[in-house]
Amino acid sequence: MKAIVAVCDDWGIGLNGDMVVSNRADMRHFVRSTAGHAIVMGRRTLESFPGGRPLPNRRNIVLSRDAALCPEGVEVVGSLPALLQALEGEEVAWVVGGGEVYRLLLPYCDEAVVTKNHVIRPADTSFPNLDESAEWRLEARTEPATIGSGEGDEGVTYSFCTYRRTGAPAS
Repeated sequence: MKAIVAVCDDWGIGLNGDMVVSNRADMRHFVRSTAGHAIVMGRRTLESFPGGRPLPNRRNIVLSRDAALCPEGVEVVGSLPALLQALEGEEVAWVVGGGEVYRLLLPYCDEAVVTKNHVIRPADTSFPNLDESAEWRLEARTEPATIGSGEGDEGVTYSFCTYRRTGAPAS
């Protein structure tokens, strides 16, 4: 599995169920990275998508204890073992949030693609700080770019970073 996430400099990712930085370049990067693959999320992340609908051109899997949850176009699994079984045979599966799902599944990921928005915003949800983890190393980083006019939070700089696990992920 791989994780994909947008963070602030303090590794904050969300506030009240929404992202804390609006960055269209990050959204395009997310689409390019995840299209054609399985994505794994929690219920609230699904609800945050436009219209609360699954994303097109992806296998949408929601990890939820709510057995009654059954939105059209979404597979719902109720446990980690059920999720791992559902993902057997998938070439690539992306963990896309939220905070609880990231914490649960990060040990199973071998790569994390992180958009670092170089700003600090109020957040009630965060992602583990990979820069301070001995289990992860920064493998690649793009030169900083700046969010332009009409592209979101104008003037905020950001970089795309790829982290690799230093050892084998959980199995």
